[in-house]
Amino acid sequence: MTTKILSRDASARRQREAPDSASKQPASPQLGRAITIAVVAAAIVSLILLAFSWPSVTSDPKDLPVAAVGDQEQIDQITDHAPEGMLDVHRVDSRQEAVQLIREREVYGAFVVDKDDPEILTAEAASTAVAQQLSTIGSAMQQKIDDQVISGLQEGTEKMQKQMEKAVTAAAAGRAPSQADGAGEDAGADASAMEVPQVKITEVVPLSDDDPSGAGLAIAGLPLTIGGIVGGVLTSMGIRSRRMRAVGTLVYGAVGGVALGLIMQTWFGILQGDFGLNALAIGLSIAATAGLINGFVSLIGPAGIGIGAVLTMFIGNPIASLNQPKEFLVGAWGDIGQFFVPGAAGTLLRDLSYFPDAAVGLQWWVLIAWFVVGIALILIGHLIAHRRTTTSAH
Repeated sequence: MTTKILSRDASARRQREAPDSASKQPASPQLGRAITIAVVAAAIVSLILLAFSWPSVTSDPKDLPVAAVGDQEQIDQITDHAPEGMLDVHRVDSRQEAVQLIREREVYGAFVVDKDDPEILTAEAASTAVAQQLSTIGSAMQQKIDDQVISGLQEGTEKMQKQMEKAVTAAAAGRAPSQADGAGEDAGADASAMEVPQVKITEVVPLSDDDPSGAGLAIAGLPLTIGGIVGGVLTSMGIRSRRMRAVGTLVYGAVGGVALGLIMQTWFGILQGDFGLNALAIGLSIAATAGLINGFVSLIGPAGIGIGAVLTMFIGNPIASLNQPKEFLVGAWGDIGQFFVPGAAGTLLRDLSYFPDAAVGLQWWVLIAWFVVGIALILIGHLIAHRRTTTSAH
């Protein structure tokens, strides 16, 4: 009996000492693993910061398309008042043509160069930043006009003073003033009576009173991106059948499009225009992202969530040009961003709300293409899984 008790005590003592002995083992593998995970985490955070801050930090307005009504000399004067390389001026024949180009979103604004009534046409709905910059150029033009008028007045005054001096000299010499002696008075009178042209700023496509700064429209793309990712994660993790994931994606897009449309348009007033088209664009946007995530999960498992999130959130969203014109991004990144879901959705909603005359076919087809790719990946994953099941059964 005593032997058994001693044996149990020895066994218990060995179990208590086991963790201590393990902790005394070399910690280099654990230390290396901890350092590796920490470095990888820091790299991921750095990439995220770079992805979201790079477009803003490196933004530089280049080749902004604007229209101009006037001759070549006048157009050259416009570019002289703007930073070098900022404007890409398209000459048009009339103010009406310039307005139409703005409404079609072919240009961000226009200059109507008239000697007596100069005017700058802007569209805050297209970009508040560009509208402000065009207004700044207008201020520079007004300053130059004022300087020219002041210079003309000074020259007229000097001529008048000289002619008056000649008239006084002639009177002192006992001869009548000549006609030329009074020309200065006419010049001074003409200069003083001159009407100073005022550069007029006309807003062609203003923002809604519910979103006067355009901030709501600019940030609308981020909730759509996050909403698409959340929908993709929930449907891929909560629905086991791959075919039913495709059904879930369709239902999510339909219900989510209506729900988000009601919030963004009816409640917040961020969106304008036809509610049905806005809801369809929103639903197609979130369904495209959710479908893409479901497609990758169906093919490779849970790791597919990361691939879908990277494509939409960390690649597509930073270059979507939601907060600034695509021309502000370096190189062709602004144009490339329009072929991802966030960029296409943001541009489409802006055009549907404020630019009904704009061509929106490209944005619709981009969203449809991503949605089709997602559904196709889901079905491919289903076929592969079904083939594996059939093969293992045989």
